[in-house]
Amino acid sequence: MSKFYIQTTEALKQLRADKDGVVSFEYIIVAACIVAVVIAVFKTDTSISSALVGGITKISTAMSGL
Repeated sequence: MSKFYIQTTEALKQLRADKDGVVSFEYIIVAACIVAVVIAVFKTDTSISSALVGGITKISTAMSGL
């Protein structure tokens, strides 16, 4: 457990020191914002949500038949 903790803290230190790490952190923030918008759209619009659930159900049914 302590080995994992040490590896994680070292990776975070390296991410802070690395200039490219800032760019990847910005991508994470943008991705989180996109996910929040998508969740908000799916919660308010039931037609999109029901279409998505229907599609997943059809795929699951087709996959279980294999």
